[in-house]
Amino acid sequence: MKKLLISALFFCLAAIMPAQLLWNKAHMEKAKRSIATQAYAPAYKLLISDAEKELQNSPLSVMMKEKTPASGSKHDYMSMARYYWPDPTKPDGKPYINRDGISNPELEKLDRVRLGKMANAVTTLSLAYYFSGDEKYAAKATDCLRVWFLNEDTKMNPNLNFAQTVPGHFNDQGRNYGIIDSYSFVEMLEAVQLLSKSSSFTDKDEKALKNWFGEFEQWLIHSDLGKEERKSTNNHGLAYDVQVVSFALYSGNTELANTFVDAFPQDRLYKQIEPDGRQPLELKRTLAFGYSEFNIRHMIDMFFFAKALNRPKLYLATSSDGRCFFKAVDFLASYLGKKLSDWPYKQISEWDEKQQAFCDDLYRVTLLDPSRIDYLKLYKIHKVVQPSDRNNLLY
Repeated sequence: MKKLLISALFFCLAAIMPAQLLWNKAHMEKAKRSIATQAYAPAYKLLISDAEKELQNSPLSVMMKEKTPASGSKHDYMSMARYYWPDPTKPDGKPYINRDGISNPELEKLDRVRLGKMANAVTTLSLAYYFSGDEKYAAKATDCLRVWFLNEDTKMNPNLNFAQTVPGHFNDQGRNYGIIDSYSFVEMLEAVQLLSKSSSFTDKDEKALKNWFGEFEQWLIHSDLGKEERKSTNNHGLAYDVQVVSFALYSGNTELANTFVDAFPQDRLYKQIEPDGRQPLELKRTLAFGYSEFNIRHMIDMFFFAKALNRPKLYLATSSDGRCFFKAVDFLASYLGKKLSDWPYKQISEWDEKQQAFCDDLYRVTLLDPSRIDYLKLYKIHKVVQPSDRNNLLY
């Protein structure tokens, strides 16, 4: 009886949490009221154009991949490690060899690209429904969710047992690194909240989807791959934590979400950031700036989830020797607007793109801490503002 009461309490807490955790709901409501103004019309026009394209696309499914996992079931998600390529010295290319930072196009034959496209479609359609009020977008978003997660003949099993396989290695089993594949679900669930008033996304759909993520969250916690990924010390470990918190919040397991939020400073922040702000495990990569920015983005997501769990100042956590989030931000900010040649580490591609992504990170930090006008100034100086940018509607 006690367990039932506790479970009911957690469910109620989850139910009253604000619908939008990562996006700025107040700004979204303002944008919706003023959608025809020059400030928002270009972004809204592009959003609707993107949504119209999604209406023409068939829903995606894990059943579409060209290979079958070693389990014998296509319902099991399967992907290939992004940076592994056939060995040109071997007749069949196996075992594959690593080329860090260079993506193998074979990825598209399996589920990873489709997962990203599906999540993006749900996000786009849900946003189009929210800003336009047109039920057709919600209906299509719901169709995409049902096909990927809920329908018996097409649904993905709630595991990543065959994520980021490497041909010729590990008996074609998945690796813990593949758990980052499902990070796309984090923003997608943010968008799913917008379907709450839709007649298409029924209570039955919502309950089934929450059950799916409840099972997936338990797989992350109890599977061997999940346990191994939790031990990862670089961006993978933090991405794992953020996913657990996101999925736990959605499924109603507030106790689990609180556990990971409370552990964040000691388990991640102080271990990943040096007193001078460097993230050494990201800096040794061939995309050092990009992975450092990537990890900061995960931290910001964690801070917004923490805010929903009544820890609005988690971003201020600081170790006794000065390790803190702002040191990591300041380290990257010192290279903002500079040339690639000024960066003392490797970044073999996407220098300009990652600089712009970091500008967006700076803006999100100011939403957490409005006193950081220095970050807002940097954003205004270096951000190449596009009137059609979707973030104009969200933040």
